[in-house]
Amino acid sequence: MKSVLIVGKGNVATHLYNVFLNVDEIAVTQISSRTLTTIPKASITIIAVSDDAIAEVSSKIKNDFVVHTSGSVAMNDLKNSHRKGVFYMLQTFSKNKKVDFNEIPFCLEAENKEDYQLLEFLAKSIGQKIYTISSEQRKTLHVAAVFVNNFTNHLFKIGNDICNNNNVPFEILQPLIKETVLKIEKLSPEKAQTGPAIRNDKKTIKNHLNLLDKNQQKIYKILTKSIQNGN
Repeated sequence: MKSVLIVGKGNVATHLYNVFLNVDEIAVTQISSRTLTTIPKASITIIAVSDDAIAEVSSKIKNDFVVHTSGSVAMNDLKNSHRKGVFYMLQTFSKNKKVDFNEIPFCLEAENKEDYQLLEFLAKSIGQKIYTISSEQRKTLHVAAVFVNNFTNHLFKIGNDICNNNNVPFEILQPLIKETVLKIEKLSPEKAQTGPAIRNDKKTIKNHLNLLDKNQQKIYKILTKSIQNGN
């Protein structure tokens, strides 16, 4: 049986702790990053804290193998004195929203083959999609994830604001949102692109801009130009 210590009480840490509880081959313990005076021994210690706290927290852990769960922090930014690694799950986590770990990509990195195999064992015990990703690759992957998740969610928020300001139910747009995501499973995003920008429909674009406030107009113009320039 492998022992796992999870350091942190946030969204990622909570989901990991709960899913590992259901794995017979793993004994999991969770502690807060604020209570590091007594740290339990473990085969692997997973630090699931904010990016700017990883260095400080890891420097206080004396366990043999320590990994973090960040997409934007390099493996060598861990300050523990022994073996290091990364156990990054590319997904958005909310504490009260259940996630399907079988659909989550696990991006793994370790300093040696044996440690990588241990990370792979952990990932396979709760999921299916395993990738070997270096620190440099993970940084670029994280940037891409910000575009496809954080930025698109902000666009959903703008769409919701427009609907609310005009007494239109936002739920009317939800089937379109779902179809947009499903479509890129079959087509590349470039080939799936539709709308007035790609058609260079100047009249519609002008009409849209007249309906928006100044900040929304800026975003609309930037995205329209980016679509038309193909970048």
